[in-house]
Amino acid sequence: MAAVKNVNNRKKITQILAEETGGKSYKAHKYSLDSERSSLEYNEAEDRTFVWKKGGETEPPTDYKSVEALARLLAKRDEQVLTYFLDGSRHVYKVDDMAYAQSGDRSVIYPTIAGQVGVGICKRENKKMMPEALVREIILSVPSIADPSGKGDFFESLSVKLNESNELARIQQCGWKFVTPIPYDIKRDERKFEDRGTARIQEAMIEREKEMVKKLVREGKLNQDNYLVKDGSLEYRLTKTDKDDDKSFQTFKHNYNWVIGLSKSFNPEACFDKGKANPGLIADLPLYHRTPVAYFGSEKEPLAFAVWYVRLRDKSKTRTPFDGILKVEKILVREDELKNGMETETVDRLSALIINERNPTCYGMDTRWANHIYPIYLTERFVKSQYLSTESFLHLF
Repeated sequence: MAAVKNVNNRKKITQILAEETGGKSYKAHKYSLDSERSSLEYNEAEDRTFVWKKGGETEPPTDYKSVEALARLLAKRDEQVLTYFLDGSRHVYKVDDMAYAQSGDRSVIYPTIAGQVGVGICKRENKKMMPEALVREIILSVPSIADPSGKGDFFESLSVKLNESNELARIQQCGWKFVTPIPYDIKRDERKFEDRGTARIQEAMIEREKEMVKKLVREGKLNQDNYLVKDGSLEYRLTKTDKDDDKSFQTFKHNYNWVIGLSKSFNPEACFDKGKANPGLIADLPLYHRTPVAYFGSEKEPLAFAVWYVRLRDKSKTRTPFDGILKVEKILVREDELKNGMETETVDRLSALIINERNPTCYGMDTRWANHIYPIYLTERFVKSQYLSTESFLHLF
């Protein structure tokens, strides 16, 4: 019996999946679904849930606003409130093709998508960066038909069996684990199944980021003197519970009172000036200046965002006029913010502090150096250093 158990434990993850879900594995070619992205997203499909509504600050400037003098003053005082830095990333792969029986003798083949997800936070204290928190998970996204029982707890039971496998035991000591597999929709439309699976893994990564922010708030670590800077857009949306329960909604808003998002990649066409798209407003942004703040709201969700742009680098020394610019986002939390926008004094201060992060740079180490701030670069490096190599990861399957 022990010998039989050992043989079962030595099975590859795709073998276990096929047996538990009733599928047939074709041991298909395994490959990465990731690709390098430019700092510009010209044809990006915009999320139309949130649209430009009005100006988003209490004292809106009529044109670009210089924050150079304020940045120099804050640097002279050695003033800094950007304390925590969060980065979430994922490496996604197609690891198999699996057939599932449908009506009659017909079967349909669907891809099995696997991702290694890492979310980390680094803290700056006494001008030194140190790890604050890290989550590492392996997430499988499989077609919804892979649940033969039709019951919600099937995938939870499946994750237990995956975590008992010998394949995982090799890397478990490094902190890796399988979490509950996530089904993707198999309804026929124009979306590729690989893209659907990748989207579900991306959603799971965002949820891990939200959980980390919530934990910092619970521990009382975020306040007016200790902001969290998230790498990328604040893609945090309300859950059904948040929308239906006022207490949950207020908790959600409270969690992001001291959080800003900094995006290296953005769509210039999404820059609005007085309600109209104006990518030239960003391209012509002078050094150490910011744009007026835009207020983005929604008819579908009771959330609003303040969005503006800051230039860190002289465009004469970068490849494109959009290099050296960061898009800044903040969820508007308080009632006065929702009514009147952010306080202009706060916008100026945050912009000046961001400009003071322009040095040191990661020039020569990252092609996106012009749009990077160094603490985020270090946080990215910390998270990505924890990943398994592509070869080691694919060997699990």
